[in-house]
Amino acid sequence: MPIINFPFFKKKTSQQIELKKDNLPEHVAIIMDGNGRWAKKRGLPRIAGHKQGMDNVKRIVKIANKHQVKVLTLYAFSTENWKRPKTEVDYLMKLPTEFLNTYLPELVEENVKIQTIGDFDVLPAHTKNAVDNAKDRTRDNSGLILNIALNYGSRYEITEAIKKVVEDVEANKYTLTDIDEELFSSYLYTSNLKDPDLLIRTSGEIRLSNFLLWQSAYTEFWFTDVLWPDFDEVQFEKALYDYQNRKRRYGGI
Repeated sequence: MPIINFPFFKKKTSQQIELKKDNLPEHVAIIMDGNGRWAKKRGLPRIAGHKQGMDNVKRIVKIANKHQVKVLTLYAFSTENWKRPKTEVDYLMKLPTEFLNTYLPELVEENVKIQTIGDFDVLPAHTKNAVDNAKDRTRDNSGLILNIALNYGSRYEITEAIKKVVEDVEANKYTLTDIDEELFSSYLYTSNLKDPDLLIRTSGEIRLSNFLLWQSAYTEFWFTDVLWPDFDEVQFEKALYDYQNRKRRYGGI
């Protein structure tokens, strides 16, 4: 069987990737995977990988802003992540506080607006306080929306949305015939955002892991073996380049 080469991916630097000024994704979602493996390869504890991954968020936010991405949704903590060892979960809950306390001035300077999706109420008080402060400080910003998925699970999101729809139907706010995709979408965490155009997953895993299942119906997927702490501008631009060279038909011809 012949080997198929993709020359535009071979040893390309950021300067060699020629992106079009139009046809860029407005909403990019990223499953930031591989922090633990990054640390293990270096003989470090898993939390060291999470720390490195957190630092990489700042870099990618700036790169996304540079390429005029309007919404960047990052899968920071899933509803399934509570199953991890308590010491790791406790550390992960501290990361948003550390990230926002450290980098919030730079995010404000970049005109970034902070939003979150997920079941916010069950998060520790220190995490909620840091996020609430960041939302308040960036409320009037008009640049890139940094949408952080914290304690997020798509099946939970959809289940809760169904419950709310049923409640409103029972309250005679809507009839069954009123329910369509647009109405249902308005009950989701992402009701104020367009669906992702591009979803990136790092670390070589090829699955959605309960992330934006409804919203990703027509999203373009891009997977890379690169671990999240090593995901850089070259990788990001490769994803954008690939996106620009796909034809999005939405079920048409």
